[in-house]
Amino acid sequence: MLILFSVLRFLHIIAGILWAGGALTMSFFVAPTMGATGDAGKQFAGYLMAKTRFSTFMMVNAVITVLAGSILYGIDSNWFQSAWMHSPTGIGFGVGALTGIVAFVFGGMLGNINKALGMLGAQIQGKPTADQLTALQALMARQANASKWNTVFMLITIVLMASARLFG
Repeated sequence: MLILFSVLRFLHIIAGILWAGGALTMSFFVAPTMGATGDAGKQFAGYLMAKTRFSTFMMVNAVITVLAGSILYGIDSNWFQSAWMHSPTGIGFGVGALTGIVAFVFGGMLGNINKALGMLGAQIQGKPTADQLTALQALMARQANASKWNTVFMLITIVLMASARLFG
């Protein structure tokens, strides 16, 4: 059991670092830079989303983080039946898990929005039509909103996961 716990913890932490680091780097640095650099930023975004495996990388790390974390929480809580769940540490990890799952949902939404933006971008030749511009603006507004909430929940998750052991 110790080996399983150690492997799961390693996977949870490493994948979580890669997932959260990628998400926060995108939110704080890459996305604002893409927005500020006009057509070059759009080209970069199109290439990043269509030609690289960034979205797959993020999704794989998110899934590993959530699955490994769920199993770890199950082990620690005797499969959701122990008093540990109601301890300060258990509550810290539990709330951190919930906010992580919410971040996972927002990350999935961002992936879908980015795919839609990529498809729309591929359709636009030169100056966008009025309909294309309306669709582009709507997708960008949804992207900004989902990104904001993904960042908030990701930061809450990081704080709780890093400090929950100190609560009890």
